[in-house]
Amino acid sequence: MRGLFLSGLGVAYLCAFASFWTQAHGLIGSTGIAPVGDTLDWMEEQGRGVLRFPTLFWIDSSDRALHVLCGGGVVLSLLVVLGVARLPCLALLWAAYLSLFRAGLMFTSFQWDTLLLESGFLAILLAPWCLTPQGARGHGGSMLALWAQRYLLFRLMFASGFVKLTAGDKSWWPDLTALTYHYETQPLPTWTSWHVHHLPVWFHKAEVLGTFFVELVVPVLIFLGRLPRLIAFLCFAGLQATIALTGNYGFFNLLTLVLSLTLLDDTMLPWKGRVVPVEPPRPWARWTRRAVLVPLLLLATLEFSAGLGWEPWPRWVEEARVEVDPFRLTSSYGLFRKMTKERREIVVEGSSNGQDWRPYAFEWKPGDVDRAPAFVGPHMPRLDWQMWFAALANYERTWWFTPFLRRLLDNEPAVVALLAENPFPDEPPRFVRATLYVYKFTTREERRATGAWWKRTEAEPYTPVVFRRPP
Repeated sequence: MRGLFLSGLGVAYLCAFASFWTQAHGLIGSTGIAPVGDTLDWMEEQGRGVLRFPTLFWIDSSDRALHVLCGGGVVLSLLVVLGVARLPCLALLWAAYLSLFRAGLMFTSFQWDTLLLESGFLAILLAPWCLTPQGARGHGGSMLALWAQRYLLFRLMFASGFVKLTAGDKSWWPDLTALTYHYETQPLPTWTSWHVHHLPVWFHKAEVLGTFFVELVVPVLIFLGRLPRLIAFLCFAGLQATIALTGNYGFFNLLTLVLSLTLLDDTMLPWKGRVVPVEPPRPWARWTRRAVLVPLLLLATLEFSAGLGWEPWPRWVEEARVEVDPFRLTSSYGLFRKMTKERREIVVEGSSNGQDWRPYAFEWKPGDVDRAPAFVGPHMPRLDWQMWFAALANYERTWWFTPFLRRLLDNEPAVVALLAENPFPDEPPRFVRATLYVYKFTTREERRATGAWWKRTEAEPYTPVVFRRPP
């Protein structure tokens, strides 16, 4: 089972690196929205070196280095999937992804990014000390490292349920109406979201109760033996499948499902191979892992308790947590603490004369009301996701938005490539602007009559007009 889990983690890493690679130049390349070189210059001005901002880009922040890091991550991920030199490959993968995570700033600020880093670091301590798949079969894994992964899964699920219950959003509790909004207002809906959104209110209330059960009650089964763990695996897998079938959350569902594999053992698999005698880890390897895992588990407990609002720790413990936080060895979790009740979308438009405006089409986020919401996972379109967050805030507090508009004024190829369509393919616009609209799903009757998936009303300007001065 350890081998299956590590291969699954390799697949998750592969999806994360390959997805980011397709967007890297436009997001953080030298001509992207938030260039790595500019970020490092700012970090130096703030007095933050490699220990406060750990990334391999301190060595080289060029576009070549960016593509080497992403491409190297893809190759290393494939080696992990195949079972080749898993321990060194996992160590390099963690360092490479931490580098992208830090350099990506808001574009890599999602909980599944930190989840991949934490699970990926723990996986280094679970991987066999050998170079070939054949050699791994005879080496037993660390049970403490396995339980650390299970504890991570417990914290992820329980914290997600706890914050929903205690954040003060009445749509979660006691009204149980949160999911009457969710399918319409989530960041990147799918066409199935439209259909589920129109199911009866009693169904959505039952979904909320089911979510609380899976996230608050089922996690306890992780610690109660083989059969309860099997039940927990089935419940978690069912929840992740439901989320993946009705929304786009990058590689989150895949990664959580891979983490859930740690709840199983070889006797639960539908296939049985040749039994290989297991050699226990050598004492020096066992004690090395324990020396790293015990402080990590204590640190994870500190993060977990802080996320639940309980912090009985002495000051020096909190200071230690702050010191290691840049490396994201452990994190706090809790998804959808409060439900968004209204869908606001930013429509970006350009103009050559300031009178006739043409919209920029994004690949995945809602725009054209007649276009069906599509599936994109496990790819993570990070600009489309950040546009959702930007719509919830003032543009002056969304520091990357104005640089994004200025890249459009330059018709910067790397940034325009992040979009579905450039309305100014021959000559860049002189003016760009962004306007907020309120989007709602059409009713069944409206869709039958018009074929539209959405209806929208203009709300207010999001930015003033940004213009390019003539030469």
